[in-house]
Amino acid sequence: MNSTFNTQHSKLRRQKSHGYFVTGTDTGVGKTLVACALLRAFAARGLTAIGMKPVASGAEPDARGLVSEDVERLIAAGNVSAPREEVNPYCFAAPIAPHLAAAEAGMEIDLDHIGRCFNALTERADVVIVEGVGGFRVPLADHLDTAQLAARLALPVVLVVGMRLGCLNHALLTADAVAGRGLDLAGWVANHIEPQMAAADENVRSLERLIGAPLLARIPHAAVPDPCLIASQLALARLMQLVGVTAAG
Repeated sequence: MNSTFNTQHSKLRRQKSHGYFVTGTDTGVGKTLVACALLRAFAARGLTAIGMKPVASGAEPDARGLVSEDVERLIAAGNVSAPREEVNPYCFAAPIAPHLAAAEAGMEIDLDHIGRCFNALTERADVVIVEGVGGFRVPLADHLDTAQLAARLALPVVLVVGMRLGCLNHALLTADAVAGRGLDLAGWVANHIEPQMAAADENVRSLERLIGAPLLARIPHAAVPDPCLIASQLALARLMQLVGVTAAG
């Protein structure tokens, strides 16, 4: 029993400095966009980087099986190849909450399996960017949610704030939930998903004062946001320090 615990504990220590967990204040706030930008930013600095989407729903069938658009974008943004089943261990067709999609598919989401897939990815790349699903506490099963997933991987968290009415409350509640799991909120991104948000600058300044983690980037509203452009604007110095890597060359 003790050896098992020590092995698991050492895995968590290794994982703690091998990437980032990207979460959001809600669904549809730009987690995939930011995850792709992070992948491209690390790759541009000479590092090997790979994305992971442990759970995806709303996937479409093709010759390869069920394929998630978010997963495809992550794969395209990284610079390391890996089996799809490691990048996306759980993929469901139904565009509903993952615990409901899993039940509909007759499956159970297992954190140990996700952890093994993550460990495999850490052997392939300097940095692994793990994208959550929905917000920080989306149910994955009756007694399991994405906060537990983040804690299992023990990664620093990047929070994507969808800038719209209500975002202050959502962002601060999420920051508190991250801290409550003993995780490091490495930074946050202000994504202006609402083109005409009132007092947008003032809201960003309020969050800078209140969140207690650095603002990594502000993403202006765009019909088709460009992750490459966002990558060039990300403040990566703190993130690179936290994962314990330096740029090649």
